[in-house]
Amino acid sequence: MQEFRSKVAIVTGGASGIGKALCSGLAKRGASVIMIGDIDIDKATEVAASITDNECICQAIRVDVSNYVEVEKLINSAVNEHGRLDYMFNNAGVTICGEVRDMDIGHWQRMIDINLWGVINGTTAAYRVMLEQGFGHIVNTASLDGLMPMPMATPYTTAKHAVVGLSTALRLEAKKLGIKVSVVCPGAVKTGVLDTATYVGVNRDAAISEITSGFKLMEVDYCAQAILNGVKHNRGIILDGAFHNRIFYWMYRFTPWLFNALMQTGVGEIRKHRTN
Repeated sequence: MQEFRSKVAIVTGGASGIGKALCSGLAKRGASVIMIGDIDIDKATEVAASITDNECICQAIRVDVSNYVEVEKLINSAVNEHGRLDYMFNNAGVTICGEVRDMDIGHWQRMIDINLWGVINGTTAAYRVMLEQGFGHIVNTASLDGLMPMPMATPYTTAKHAVVGLSTALRLEAKKLGIKVSVVCPGAVKTGVLDTATYVGVNRDAAISEITSGFKLMEVDYCAQAILNGVKHNRGIILDGAFHNRIFYWMYRFTPWLFNALMQTGVGEIRKHRTN
């Protein structure tokens, strides 16, 4: 993909999961600079070291995406050191499983601070830089749950719906200003995110089993490949390549009654494993 050759990119949440796979994919496609912003600096450093052999400058920088000052500093350092910013992948995120009735305001705040404010912070700081230079592409990671309701993960779904709205609206504003904006909506990907998720009022192992039952998780490298292909073609909404994820999406759009019935069944199954 010549689209990424000699480009400068920032990937938040690049120490693991989709972010890590995006860093690897960008390096393989000829990116000259990849700055990995992650709160886990040790893992980010490991990823950066693994990419060094690909003739790509890869830097690991600790950043809390919920802190605008830290995100702005990360972006400014990329521009100051490398002269520009071609791609901003706002990818950092966390998830939660459980019922709203069992959650407190702290659960909501964490989901919104990282999954929404993290994207707002990265988008705002990168957009200002890209407007000055006259080009750039902002890529925000939402989720399939940002296009349809996902019960038992309501705070997560709330944040991801907002990310989709932010991205699709800004895309229209930015188009004639030289800036591209895309939103990524992957489904269930084998990233380990379910292992590190917060589980509230429900048995962790049982919940994971119910969530992943009936289909195979997508390999993370395949997901990253689908994302980069969507970015290359400047798609506004980028779905991953998993067939069953597209089925869920189209089911919700054209037969919402069937989708809702399926989700309601899932709620009932997970409720069997309540711990409260």
